[in-house]
Amino acid sequence: MAMPQNSTRENGFCFTQPLDFSCPCPGPGEAGRPVGAAGGRGGCSTALSNGIASSGARSPSDSCAEPLCTPAPAEEETPFQEGIKYVSAEGEELACGWGEFTPGCLQLCNTSKGVLFFLCVASFLQGMTVNGFINTVITSIERRFDLRSYQSGLIASSYDIAACVCLTFVSYFGGNGHKPRWLGWGVLVMGLGSLLFALPHFTTGQYEARSAAEVGVCGGNQSLPCSQAASSLSGYRFVFMLGQFLHGMGATPLYTLGVTYLDENVKTNYSPVYIAVFYTAAILGPAAGYLVGGMFLNIYTEIGREIDIAPENTLWVGAWWIGFLGAGAASLLISIPILGYPQRLPGSQRYIVMRVSEAHQLKDGSHKKASDPDFGKTVKDLPRSVLLLLKNPTFIFLCLAGATEATLIAGMSTFGPKFLESQFSLSASEAATFFGYLVVPAGGGGTFLGGFLVNKFKLRCSGIIKLCLLCTVSSLLAIFIFFIHCPNMPMAGVTQMYDGSALPGGHLNLTAACNAQCGCLQETYSPVCGTDGIMYYSPCHAGCKRVTGNLRNGRKVYHECSCVDKALLPGSGKAEAGKCTSACAKKPLLLCFMFVVILFTFLSSIPALTATLRCVSDRQRSFALGIQWIVVRTLGGIPGPIAFGSMIDKSCLLWQDQCGEQGSCYVYQNSAMSRYTLVAGLVYKVLGTTFFVVACLLYKPPPLESAPGSSDASENGTSDLQEHKPSLPAEEDM
Repeated sequence: MAMPQNSTRENGFCFTQPLDFSCPCPGPGEAGRPVGAAGGRGGCSTALSNGIASSGARSPSDSCAEPLCTPAPAEEETPFQEGIKYVSAEGEELACGWGEFTPGCLQLCNTSKGVLFFLCVASFLQGMTVNGFINTVITSIERRFDLRSYQSGLIASSYDIAACVCLTFVSYFGGNGHKPRWLGWGVLVMGLGSLLFALPHFTTGQYEARSAAEVGVCGGNQSLPCSQAASSLSGYRFVFMLGQFLHGMGATPLYTLGVTYLDENVKTNYSPVYIAVFYTAAILGPAAGYLVGGMFLNIYTEIGREIDIAPENTLWVGAWWIGFLGAGAASLLISIPILGYPQRLPGSQRYIVMRVSEAHQLKDGSHKKASDPDFGKTVKDLPRSVLLLLKNPTFIFLCLAGATEATLIAGMSTFGPKFLESQFSLSASEAATFFGYLVVPAGGGGTFLGGFLVNKFKLRCSGIIKLCLLCTVSSLLAIFIFFIHCPNMPMAGVTQMYDGSALPGGHLNLTAACNAQCGCLQETYSPVCGTDGIMYYSPCHAGCKRVTGNLRNGRKVYHECSCVDKALLPGSGKAEAGKCTSACAKKPLLLCFMFVVILFTFLSSIPALTATLRCVSDRQRSFALGIQWIVVRTLGGIPGPIAFGSMIDKSCLLWQDQCGEQGSCYVYQNSAMSRYTLVAGLVYKVLGTTFFVVACLLYKPPPLESAPGSSDASENGTSDLQEHKPSLPAEEDM
C-alpha cells in the first residue's frame, strides 16, 4: 500500500512552519548520529520548536538544503567510549544499568533487539506458567486436593481478576512513567506467585493412593475408612487463587507497557513484527508448558517413594509442582536485566517524527485533546482519557471482539487437555503433550504470521480490521467440526449394563450378579480394561480374584475376572490396569480442524492488537491497551474458564464419591462435551465476526494528506510530518 514518504534517509522533511534551533550542531562528520545520544562533552541534539528532536541528516531537498546546525569542535567527533553516558534531549540518562552502575558492556544490550529478547523470555515464562503448567496440571490438582471443575475454573480466572484490578492503575501511570521499572517489578511479582502456587505440595501430608492390589480385587480387604482430612484439602484452592492473583498482577505491565515500549522504540513499519515475535514467545510458552508439564506428570508427586500404580491409573498424581518452582526462580532472575533499561532507548525519538497518525477521527474533534504534551500526566486527566476512548467506536468494538476471542481461548486452553483426555481415552500427561503439539505450530505460527502479514502488505488500520474479520470467519467455519465426536469407551455400569444392554433411565448401576459377592466400594476408582474391550470401575467390579505383573508394559494384569465375557476369546476373563485404548476413526479429522481453529484464532491476535494501537492517539496507547485488557478479561478471560468448567461438569457421567460427598469427575459423556463446545464456539465466533464488521464500518481514518500542522500528534505532541511532492510516487520508508 502506498504511504506518504517521510524518510530521513532518502528525502528530507519540508516544513511549512518556522523552526527554532537552540544549540549548535555537529559538522558533516557527525551527520546522521542518532538523536538523543550525545557523543562526548560537546554532543547535543537538535529540536523542533515543539520540543521534538529531529535528525541531524542533511536534506537533499532544495527548500531544506541548509544544514540544521553548525559544526562542533573537531576534537568532539569521537566514538562512544566506556563511561560515556547516553543523554536524551530532555537531559534524562539513557544508559543501561542500575543506578550509578552502568558498565559499558551492558550498552550492547541497550537496543530494541535487546529489549525484545528479555521481554520475550518474560512472556515465555508467563505463558509457560499461567497458560501451560496450570492448564496441564488442572486434573492432577483436582484429584490431589478434591476440587470440582468449577473450582479449578475459578483458580484459572483469578489471574484475570487480578489483571482487571491492576490494569487501570498500571496502564495509566505506567504509560507515563518509567516502563522498564514497572515491567521488571511485575516479572518479579509473577515469580513470587509461581513459588506460592507450588507451596501446598510442601505443606500437605504425603499423597496416599490406595492401589487396587490392596483393596481392589474381589474378596480382598475392602475397608476404606472415610478421612475427614481429605475433604479439608479443598481449602488449598485459596492458596492457588492467591498465587494466580500474583501472576495476574505481575503480568499486567507485560502485555500493556511492554507492547507500547516496543512500539515506541522501533519504526512504525517494523512494530507489528516486533510485537508478533513478542507474542509468539508468549504462545510458545504455553506449548512448552504443556510438553514439559506432561513430562513432569509422569513422575509421581512424592518423588523417591515407591508406588505400584502407573500414570494411566486415575488415582495417579504426577509431580505437578516442579514446573512452578523452576518458572518462579527463572522469573526472579529475568526481572534483574529488565529493571536496568532506561525509560527510552537511545535514538528512539527519531521514529516519532516518522510516525503517521491513523487515530480514529471524532466528529467533535475531541481527539485533538490527547495531542497536548501535558495530557495524561495527572489523575485529573483520567476521566477525560476514559471518555475519549469510550467515544471511539472502533476501539470499543475491537475490545468486544477481543473479549469474545478471549473467552474461547481461556476456556479451551484450560480444559482443552481434558477434552482430548476424554475424547481419545488418554492419560492426563498424554493429553497435555498432545495439546502442546497442537498449540506449538498453530498458536505460535498463527501469532507470528499475523504480524508478518501486516508488515508484508503494509496494511493500514482499515485493512488490518478486514484481515481480522477474514480470520474470524475462517475459524467460525472450522468450528463446525465439533458436530462430530469420538464415542465413549464402553464402561460396565456407567455407559451400559454389564450384559451390554442400555442403562435404565441413564442411572449408574455398578453392581451385578458377577460381583455381588465381592463387596466392592465405590470410593475405590481404579479402571481396568477387560479382554472383551469393556472398561470396569475397578478390578473388584470386574470380579477379578488375583493380580500379576505384566512385564511387557509394566501394567498389572488381573485374572479370574467373573464379569469379563469369557465367550469372546479362549483364555479370557482377564483385565489390564488402566483405560481401554480408543480406536476412534474420527481422531485425525478432529485434530486437523482443531488445528485450523487454533491457527486462525491466533492469526487475528496481532493484527487486532496493531489496529488497537493505531486507532487511538499515541499518548493514549498504553492506557488504551489497559482498558482493552480490562474489557477482554472482564467479559472473556474471567467468565471463560468458569463457564466452560460448568458446562463440562454438566457432561459428567461418573462423579467421585468421597464418603457421600461429590468430588471431581471421573468419566465424561463425549457427545455432550462436544455439543457444549460447539454451541459456545458458534455463539462467540458469530459475536466476534459481528464486532469486527461494525468496527470496520465505523472506522473514520484521518485525511490521507495531513498537513504538517495537524493535531493528530505523535507521542510528544508533534504533528505527523509528511512530505508533499506530487511529482514523485509515494513510497513507504523501509
